[in-house]
Amino acid sequence: MKILSSTLVSLTLACSSLLAASAVHAQGTPLAVELLPLGKDIGITAGQTVTPAYEGWYENEDGTIALSFGYYNRNIEEVFDIPVGPSNRILGVPGGESDQGQPSHFETGRHWGVFTVNIPVGSGEEVVWHLENQGKTFRIPANLSNDYVIDAIVGDASGNLPPQIRFQEGGQIGHGPGGITAGPVQAEVGEPLSVDVWVTDDGKVSGIAAMFIATSGMTPPVDLVWLKHQGPSEVAFSESATKIAAAGGKANTEVTFSEAGDYLL
Repeated sequence: MKILSSTLVSLTLACSSLLAASAVHAQGTPLAVELLPLGKDIGITAGQTVTPAYEGWYENEDGTIALSFGYYNRNIEEVFDIPVGPSNRILGVPGGESDQGQPSHFETGRHWGVFTVNIPVGSGEEVVWHLENQGKTFRIPANLSNDYVIDAIVGDASGNLPPQIRFQEGGQIGHGPGGITAGPVQAEVGEPLSVDVWVTDDGKVSGIAAMFIATSGMTPPVDLVWLKHQGPSEVAFSESATKIAAAGGKANTEVTFSEAGDYLL
């Protein structure tokens, strides 16, 4: 019997809202797709790169600074696994630890607020996410200028706050890109591991979506998505996505691991 040495469980959570879209019309000869920005990547299933993205910074409740990163996998089918190490590391963090919770598994498309790197106020080191794939090297630095301040925790001008998540009813709250981590827990290879999460939201939205909600009376639910974040092999979820009422509720999924090792979900 194989036993997973540990299974660290954290949660990627996003709140979506219905946006009203308007059609845009223009006259003239349209550009070829390959001449548009990133146009060469549209519709390509595999062979394109995954690039890191720096999204901004905010102040944690303890006074430290959180640097928020995401990524963009340009393929529409190919996913990447780039183990944390020489080809996937964080540089410039006090203490020199290259594993700062960055993903080693990269799903297709654009993913926002995937992880944060916490640094002390006044740190003079430049923090860089170094990522190598498809024969290319990307080094994306953080920027602490005021132009990159984000409202990930305190909410936006409309008072819209991020959803709150817990791994125990009434337990510690996680919110924003930093989230919350629980574990480690143990599981057997091939045997489902049951994971629960409790979610609440303020039910507020911003921009055009807020105008739509005001007229329709609808309160958008929280979209909850489970993903493998780090780990040596495939992970299967009985429920990979679900919706929870903004007023709050509990969600469950069963996770099955194909190989022993350390995982972060």
